Amino acid sequence: MQLCTRLLAFLLLTLCFSAHSTIVRFDTTLGSFYVDLLEDDAPGTVANFLNYVRDGDYGNAVFHRSVAGFVLQAGGFTYEGDQFVPVPVDPPIVNEFGISNTRGTMAMAKTAENPDTATSQWFFNIGDNTEDLDSQNGGFTVFGRVLGDGMEVVDRINSLVGAAVDNGALARVPIYLHGRFTSSADLDASNFIFLEIEEVDGFAINTGLSGAWFNPATPGQGITLDIINEPGRKEVFAAWFTYDVNMPDENEGAFGSNQHRWFTASGSFNGNRTTMELFRNTGGIFNDPTATEIEEVGTLVIEFTDCMNAVVTVDFRTTNIHDDSFPIVRLTPDAFCEDIALPAVQ
Repeated sequence: MQLCTRLLAFLLLTLCFSAHSTIVRFDTTLGSFYVDLLEDDAPGTVANFLNYVRDGDYGNAVFHRSVAGFVLQAGGFTYEGDQFVPVPVDPPIVNEFGISNTRGTMAMAKTAENPDTATSQWFFNIGDNTEDLDSQNGGFTVFGRVLGDGMEVVDRINSLVGAAVDNGALARVPIYLHGRFTSSADLDASNFIFLEIEEVDGFAINTGLSGAWFNPATPGQGITLDIINEPGRKEVFAAWFTYDVNMPDENEGAFGSNQHRWFTASGSFNGNRTTMELFRNTGGIFNDPTATEIEEVGTLVIEFTDCMNAVVTVDFRTTNIHDDSFPIVRLTPDAFCEDIALPAVQ
């Protein structure tokens, strides 16, 4: 039944997104969501947006304008060295208005004097802005649509207090109100909402993969994962341990001597793959993880195929433990991972 459900979901996704559809993932300080880019309706605008994404121009980008119930805007500034830095812009693009500015759509910002002046800035329509934005200045070009329950994250950011960093483009910057400040001079990076954008190509690592995993082919081998996925920080921490009292003799060839193992690993990830430095912790066992010595012994690579399955490849630098590759399975299903792993069907 579970296999049929997954197959049906894949077929629905295939039908809902045309061959020309590109999905991008937004990772923000307040959560992640997906946007379907409407290439068939605004090809030039989508190409322009993806150029900025692929060139890394939105690295350290922040949401710099928020009008409650109206729009949430970004693409104009990054935050570096305790100051807002304008995104370097490419030449303006031709306006491609054709889809109404309804709630949940993503559209290009532009100047008032000419419809063909959009460059790097864009916004999410928080409300139904058809009446206001479809008729102004040739219409504001919609080129994307937020998928699934992603507007919950967008609304969360839009609901934040707006601060006046200056009297111009930064007059309504959404900020966290933690601690006390009396002027914009008291604001720092911890107050702003950062974002990262990446194209989605198949399954991607997400925080819902955190938790307990085990090797079904080898009794007593477990891995726990802790995944951090936020702007500027994509990290995986792993503990690989023996939880069985007695290791079977037949596993000596794969893992070395027949003893309890306690490894830790950490590293970054990209897409569905994480590569981590592997450390051996001598003296640690499952019910007493106090290590007497920590030694870097190799690398541990995990490639995930979905929310329940992955393959571990171990490359040891030491000679007394053999390299190995083995499957791992999540101990229990995680609905959160399923919700954010792929764009929800509209």
